[in-house]
Amino acid sequence: MSGYPARSRTRARDRDRTRPPEQLLVHLRCAKDLADRRYFDPLDLDQLAGAAGVTKYHFLRCFTDTYGKTPARYLTERRVERAQDLLRATNLTVTEVCMLVGYSSLGSFSARFKELVGMTPSGYQERWSCAGAPHIPGCFVFMHGLSDRLRSSAILEKQGENGTP
Repeated sequence: MSGYPARSRTRARDRDRTRPPEQLLVHLRCAKDLADRRYFDPLDLDQLAGAAGVTKYHFLRCFTDTYGKTPARYLTERRVERAQDLLRATNLTVTEVCMLVGYSSLGSFSARFKELVGMTPSGYQERWSCAGAPHIPGCFVFMHGLSDRLRSSAILEKQGENGTP
């Protein structure tokens, strides 16, 4: 019998059992990168788990153990962070920003935004409109897209052939 109480041994064993194997960390990172790149798409647990190559239940447990939050929470935070950027730097309406970051409901977007930021999206935008940098016109954002979205694969293939943009 070791010097540790039975309760401590059980906790340590449970912690070791919930820790994802090291080879899975690379795949979890791929799923997290997918969420970062395509936060504006309606991603679900099946798609993220597919990117990691595991079942959705195993993915949910491992992602939460590794990053300290569920995939849904991580995606929500990523969307709200991007919304903050757009509200600060563009003249888009709150509804347009809501749609651009992947929400289909203005009410859900506003509730999540207020929960994470502490103020409404319109209040946040108003606060930054007075003190922030000049806004990027919304028409420019719509014409040229968001800078963090993937560019056309044809453009990327063309760049790969000769190595220049």
